[in-house]
Amino acid sequence: MSAEQEVLAAAADLVSAFGSHDRDRYFACFAPEATFLFHSAGALLGSRAAYEKDWDGWVRDGFQVLGCVSTQQRVDLLSEDVAVFTHCVRTRLRDGDGETTLAERETIVMRRDPEGRWLGVHEHLSVDPSQ
Repeated sequence: MSAEQEVLAAAADLVSAFGSHDRDRYFACFAPEATFLFHSAGALLGSRAAYEKDWDGWVRDGFQVLGCVSTQQRVDLLSEDVAVFTHCVRTRLRDGDGETTLAERETIVMRRDPEGRWLGVHEHLSVDPSQ
């Protein structure tokens, strides 16, 4: 399997875990030192633990991911161990206000760990202005 195929497989696992609201599997797709920048958040989340803490608070408030679809996927290999994955995502979710569908674009910088697994080290999520 090529590095590009490995990154696409890792991204598919991440999207699948997120889309099925599988918290543990989803967060296992990111390195502990990963950072997260979301258009809906007031500041950069400086670690996976910080994001997990926010996620758990959202769940207490009724947050649940109902589904997620990834399109327009692209992989840019920067080296044999670093890649940038970009795509468009449509996410159905439920929160305290009811159900909604979000149209967003996402960039995930991925790094191959010593065991050969591709993990996210930075995620940036923005609103998709084409939707």
